[in-house]
Amino acid sequence: MIVTPSGRPDTRRPHRTLADSPGASARSAGPPSGLAATGITVAYDGVDVVHEADLRLPRGRVTALIGPNGSGKSTLLRAVARLHRARTGSVTVPAEGSGDAGDNEPVDALALSRTDFARRVTLLAQSRTTPAGLSVREVVGFGRHPYRGRLRGNDPDGARLVEHALAVTNIAGLADRGVESLSGGQLQRVWFACCLAQDTEVLLLDEPTTYLDLRYQVEILDLVRELADTHSVTIGVVLHDLDQAAAVADQVVLLSSGRVAAAGTPAEVYDPQLLTDTYGIRIDVEPDPATGTPRTRAVGRHHLRLERP
Repeated sequence: MIVTPSGRPDTRRPHRTLADSPGASARSAGPPSGLAATGITVAYDGVDVVHEADLRLPRGRVTALIGPNGSGKSTLLRAVARLHRARTGSVTVPAEGSGDAGDNEPVDALALSRTDFARRVTLLAQSRTTPAGLSVREVVGFGRHPYRGRLRGNDPDGARLVEHALAVTNIAGLADRGVESLSGGQLQRVWFACCLAQDTEVLLLDEPTTYLDLRYQVEILDLVRELADTHSVTIGVVLHDLDQAAAVADQVVLLSSGRVAAAGTPAEVYDPQLLTDTYGIRIDVEPDPATGTPRTRAVGRHHLRLERP
């Protein structure tokens, strides 16, 4: 299931691996893939906007897609979610019942039926219309759409998984409230719960902190980390804030002009010169004194007056 701007479920169907990029050797090992995309090229009006991009999402880990506006982050994510048809490339997901060992052959995600794909992968889209006249519990129930028959029956696990999703996202106390009465941060948790109720191994998030104030941004990122650490969800997330990406992600994928420029841990990818070249502005990088993760500072003209010789 895809949570689209209309707020309704949508299950429409619609590379570059840099061997010498930072962290390439580290990526050859590690946990099995929850999702792997290879050689993805996407075109708009006959013009390629994503070029042969590779994306590997390890199971139970958080992978952040970063890069400037127009670099192809959201387009790549939506292509992997089958909302944009890729001109070239392949996407695989683990076979059902493969477990943590990942010893079964992966299956072609692009060949799966809409329902089978929606039972493995879900996308929380960047913007959504708040549905009117529905309770929080009813909206979270949208996540059970791939498991229901035409008469909305045959879903014996539905009620239990909806309640579980409400509890994990800490909105059980809001279950009977109308969604139109919620704050932005609360509503974002409702959409997260909707995705969790879908009970997929892979969760794709397109800028989930956009338009939220600082408190709710931190709470959403804490939830992302908890889903990976506690519930073994495989997460791919598009983020604009480099420091947030470094704090929440196990690995980052840097895109530039529709191509993968680097992939690896934040410490491997956050090279000052690479980020400066990619974003077109001087970016300094230093370790956070509390956590040791990279912390960035974009330096504009107004910063220069504060620098002392």
